[in-house]
Amino acid sequence: MLLIFPPITKACEPPPGICRLAGALKEHGVSCKLWDANLEGQLWLLDQQPATNDTWTNRSWRNKDKNLQALRTSGTYLNSGRYSSAVNDLNRLVAVAGKRHNVSISLLDYRDPSLSPVRSADLLAAAANPEANPFYDFFMEHVPELLKGISTVGISITFLNQAICSFSLIGLLRRDYPAIKIVAGGGLVTSWMARPDWNNPFSGLIDELISGSGEGYLLKTVQHYESLKPSSPCYDQLPLDKYLAPGLILPYSTSSGCWWNRCSFCPERAEGNRYQPLPISQVAKELPQLVKKYQPQLLHLLDNAIPPSLLEWLIKNPPGVNWYGFVRFEKRLADLDFCRGLRRSGCIMLKIGIESGDQAVLNRLNKGIDLDMAALILENLQKSGIAVYAYLLFGTPAEDPEAAGRTLNFVQKHHAAISFLNLAIFNMPVFGEDVEEHETELFYEGDLSLYTGFRHPSDWHRGKVRRFLRQVFSSPPEIAEILRRNPPQFSSNHAAFFTDYSS
Repeated sequence: MLLIFPPITKACEPPPGICRLAGALKEHGVSCKLWDANLEGQLWLLDQQPATNDTWTNRSWRNKDKNLQALRTSGTYLNSGRYSSAVNDLNRLVAVAGKRHNVSISLLDYRDPSLSPVRSADLLAAAANPEANPFYDFFMEHVPELLKGISTVGISITFLNQAICSFSLIGLLRRDYPAIKIVAGGGLVTSWMARPDWNNPFSGLIDELISGSGEGYLLKTVQHYESLKPSSPCYDQLPLDKYLAPGLILPYSTSSGCWWNRCSFCPERAEGNRYQPLPISQVAKELPQLVKKYQPQLLHLLDNAIPPSLLEWLIKNPPGVNWYGFVRFEKRLADLDFCRGLRRSGCIMLKIGIESGDQAVLNRLNKGIDLDMAALILENLQKSGIAVYAYLLFGTPAEDPEAAGRTLNFVQKHHAAISFLNLAIFNMPVFGEDVEEHETELFYEGDLSLYTGFRHPSDWHRGKVRRFLRQVFSSPPEIAEILRRNPPQFSSNHAAFFTDYSS
């Protein structure tokens, strides 16, 4: 079996999905190959000499190897200017490569003006004409060798920006290797299949689509499945020294779904994804083994929100490496000693969804966040030496311009405790349980779209929100300074390396 992670998304850490699948197959005695076509495809793209000869492109091409090495060197992250220069020059090269094929490519995204990843007809068109894809030559260069002795190929489509390249690869496989069984899964496929109107449009192209965890299905496919045994992720086959980071970032998940799972308009709720944690006994066994074996520079805990029980376990059982992850504003974090315990365990950054600085908005969205407690937690994390990557959400049905202004005031008041900011505009899940309360309108035109536009009850529409963020929210010097810290392209995936506590 060959497991593939296709282009394009950030290539700074191993793809956790296929590594978890590889570990399960290995535990049950099934051999498999892993191919991070996202990482290797981007490196291949960077090796293609640009056709243009403008000053920026020439400089980027000349310094390509130095810039790649810079992103793999800790010292670069001590100089934000040097880091930004390396990222922007590498991004220039992949962008120029994309223009040769009339597509827009960056180090984190892929967009084709003629093909939409939310239209099944366009994805089928990408599969029918794989030669048009910028990665076609790359695929053709590697696929024949990788498929030797392989009868089943699994493709993990996690993000929307992977969809078109994934289907181009699938089309190539179906055309040249018709006997190969093709299986597709991953977060995006799971979301498609969760639509109540789902009617598989890819049945003639893909043999099986998998929703959710794929370990059990793949083991049944190769007829080695009796009972599913606990297994650790396996990263052995990936080029761990080639990722765009100053050392290995080890991704590790202790759960799927969200333990809170009560927020209005939550995609997890809309898709019916239940919270499924690993037993603490399994985490206690495999996490120390993984850290000892791979010696990562940084541990990335992937949970949608790390539950307080796991935070307590980490305090008592430090993983032996710096780590970061996403948490909610929970009561345990209101205890300064608890936060200091997290810092001693290796926590150098926490991602937290503040969402809004207006208590009425938070209450209407059922976020379970008390702003007074949130302010205390931010202060505790600052005192403990833990950086905060804060997420704000604007344009929800519960918000109006005055509420957005209160969010601005909250951030200004607590700016010293906020290291980084992510500003997002609300997308309404197309089949969310609250969507019927609002007049919806076309947002993304396509049968695979996961979100819908809506008429805001306060006329606080996306255009007004964008102008507010650009002209008002970003203007105060203390907020502008936070926004400038955000690492270009890689954002939260590299942010921990820019904290004062990363060494």
